[in-house]
Amino acid sequence: MTNGESTPADKVYPVNIEDIMHTAYLQYSLSVNVGRAIPDVRDGLKPVNRRILYAMRQLGLSHSHSYSKCAMVVGEVMGKYHPHGDSAIYDTLVRMAQDFAMREPLIDGQGNFGSIDGDPPAAQRYTECRMSRLADELLTDLDKNTVDMIPNYDEKLQEPVVLPARYPNLLVNGSTGIGVGMATNIPPHNLGEIIDATVHLIDHPTSAVKDLLQFVRGPDFPTGATIVGVQPIIQLYETGRSVITIRGKAMIEETKEGRERIVITEIPYALNKESLIRRIADLVNDKVITGISTLNDLSSSRVGIKIVCDIKRNEMGNVVLNQLFKHTALQTSFGAQFLVVDKNRPRTLNLVQILQAYIDHRLEVITRRAQFDLDKAQARAHILEGLIKAVDNIDEVVSIIRNSQTRDEAGNLLAVRFELSRRQTQAILEMRLHQLVALAIEELTKEYDSVMAEISYLKELLADRGMRLGVVKTELMEVRDKYATDRRTDVIIGENEINIEDLIQRGICVITVSNTGYIKRQPVDVFKTQRRGGKGVIGMQTKDEDFVAHLFSACTHDYILFFTNKGQMHWLKVYEIPEAQRQSRGKAIINLIDLQPNEQIRAMITVDAIEGNDSFLMFATRNGYVKKTALDEFKNLRRTGIRAIILEDDDDLISVKLTDGKQQVMLFTTEGMACRFVEENVRPMGRATRGVIGIRLGKREGDEVVAMEVVSDGLDILNITEQGMGKRSNIGTGIAELDTDVDGYRRTHRGGQGVISIRLREGDRVVAASLIEPGEEVIVTTMLGQVVRFKADEIRTIGRSSQGVRVINLRDKDCVAAVSVVPELVDDEEAEAVCVDGETPPDGAAAQIAPAAETPPVDEVDTDEDVVGDDEVGDDL
Repeated sequence: MTNGESTPADKVYPVNIEDIMHTAYLQYSLSVNVGRAIPDVRDGLKPVNRRILYAMRQLGLSHSHSYSKCAMVVGEVMGKYHPHGDSAIYDTLVRMAQDFAMREPLIDGQGNFGSIDGDPPAAQRYTECRMSRLADELLTDLDKNTVDMIPNYDEKLQEPVVLPARYPNLLVNGSTGIGVGMATNIPPHNLGEIIDATVHLIDHPTSAVKDLLQFVRGPDFPTGATIVGVQPIIQLYETGRSVITIRGKAMIEETKEGRERIVITEIPYALNKESLIRRIADLVNDKVITGISTLNDLSSSRVGIKIVCDIKRNEMGNVVLNQLFKHTALQTSFGAQFLVVDKNRPRTLNLVQILQAYIDHRLEVITRRAQFDLDKAQARAHILEGLIKAVDNIDEVVSIIRNSQTRDEAGNLLAVRFELSRRQTQAILEMRLHQLVALAIEELTKEYDSVMAEISYLKELLADRGMRLGVVKTELMEVRDKYATDRRTDVIIGENEINIEDLIQRGICVITVSNTGYIKRQPVDVFKTQRRGGKGVIGMQTKDEDFVAHLFSACTHDYILFFTNKGQMHWLKVYEIPEAQRQSRGKAIINLIDLQPNEQIRAMITVDAIEGNDSFLMFATRNGYVKKTALDEFKNLRRTGIRAIILEDDDDLISVKLTDGKQQVMLFTTEGMACRFVEENVRPMGRATRGVIGIRLGKREGDEVVAMEVVSDGLDILNITEQGMGKRSNIGTGIAELDTDVDGYRRTHRGGQGVISIRLREGDRVVAASLIEPGEEVIVTTMLGQVVRFKADEIRTIGRSSQGVRVINLRDKDCVAAVSVVPELVDDEEAEAVCVDGETPPDGAAAQIAPAAETPPVDEVDTDEDVVGDDEVGDDL
């Protein structure tokens, strides 16, 4: 309209295409998101789910009805309510029937509805369905005007905007949908937990999310599995979005053959089991995972999921399992977002907002239902009042009816005579003769009283919001008591959320290490408390070529420091060492720490703390160097290991001892020399240093340091040679004026050649030198595998420069390879072995177990003496 004139019909106005596209796209996206992809916060259903359930209700397919063809349901939904493809409708129906997809299935299916392996369902003409019992709870009171009804797509029928929903289905079954520019992914939850949280929110309207976490532990997936991490769950409930880590459940079992196997019994939600197995097989074939020998799927409807991975011999099950978590979907992430349709628009809500929206919905349903019931009760009371009035005047009523010519005339006369409404007169005219008996008249009176009581209650209910909330609460608890099941998904604390040490109980345990590198941890109470020298119990089941090489006790929270021949230091917490049975060999150390090829452990030391510790580490190398480093220098621990000492190309580390900085140190060489000096003569150095000369080696080719000991007055030293000779000597006080040349090792300067520790025969060499105490035993192993065990007390104490006695009779071309000192061990019919007496052994204390042997004959003792003079102190390097 311009200046009062009409605009021509063919008049064209210029329009910005961006404005048109913007408006059109917004309308389209809103239609898709609200009308198809995003669930309603009130009943937790998308339109297609709601229409399927409503159509099945209209067909009478409740849980008590017989099964009907799915094709009939799909046709009913598509023809009347959902004008889309039949495949989309059937796929939705199938998912609502799958117990591995829905925490509480809404469809009770009969036939092939697919499997967790990804197998497709049978065609809709072959499968049958009906609603589940819990689905009936979503539709209860739908015929009582509890929700709004809208026209269907062709406006010939009515369909509900939302279902009454007697429980919070949105969180119980979750939902997944991808809309235009947004997506929702709501995980399923436990019905009982969600209802308990809703009831708590009804009782405490001001509750925060943290108040509801005492009821809702987290999502509860139909496939079980384990949620790793509590903080992502809290974030999800507080913000409405988070990423949750889901890990399948697997256990490590030991077979009869002594090998391990991994048994997977639960997998993450929405994971295709067949694709998981195929992925594991591919990783094994590609040698990404090398510890699996065979892979079997033993799953069935009777036992459920059971995937068995057999572990190769000498491989560690925990390592393989961690590889499966890393490289397969056995551990996966679930990106959750609580995006819902709230008041006809998409919103992301937190836990409290979702439950409050549901409570508001149920409050409205209860209100509308109460109003419906009140209207119905009032209408019935009105009829009953007329019937009672007619019965009380039955003779006059009958007379009026008999004298009337037509039904309308009778009705008008009754209405005027007894002041009745039209509905009352119609009811009187339709009353049957049997209702005039005395019993029927009494029933009318009782029904009227009952209806009036109901009217009074409904009026009170409508007037009191608290009473309506009470009804919501009561009905929720009825559903919980009837349908709630146990939780399937466990929740564990994430590695980065809490210090794992807080979960480890402090206690003393025994660490056992075998000669071939197997380690294990056992509670100290496994070993009987005995006097030193008792028989003890078996500490480790070993193979014929293996034996216990180290045994010491430590607190579960202590550090174990491993020092290798390459000068590296690795570490573990004691609780990180796998706990094993008394008869078990334990786990290979190479599976616990990162050792390089040809790298061997030379020493193990336990300490309760590294940072702030005033202790020192004393190092000794094969070429005679020593180094003292403060323990605090090793506080920056790395899992890959750290450099402890710099070594020359032809040198390696042979021993490490923990000291207080003021003790005496002794070095022993293969030529039978011993150098005793005060530790204070070695200044503290950093980690990346080589050290200083500790003992000057002899001119004999191949001379090297074989042992280092931290000593104190009065102890005995045992020397064992390659040719099987052994000698026990008292180290004395170290003061020349107090010790004779025969009785003790006098103190020398660091860097000197030392004194004779044992006189060697031609071609003989010292293999080991060790401190011994009364009651201990010595185990000697040869290159050809001969092992002899004898009591150290059987070797009497003799002078330093003697040859000693024969401790083992060697075969031709055989020589001593290793020597260990252990507490007294006695074999019996029960094969009992290692025992600790309740005292904590010194750091790095070693022990070995080997078959017993006869004590060899003792050679004559050579008492000749030869003392080598001291050299000057060596230069620091």
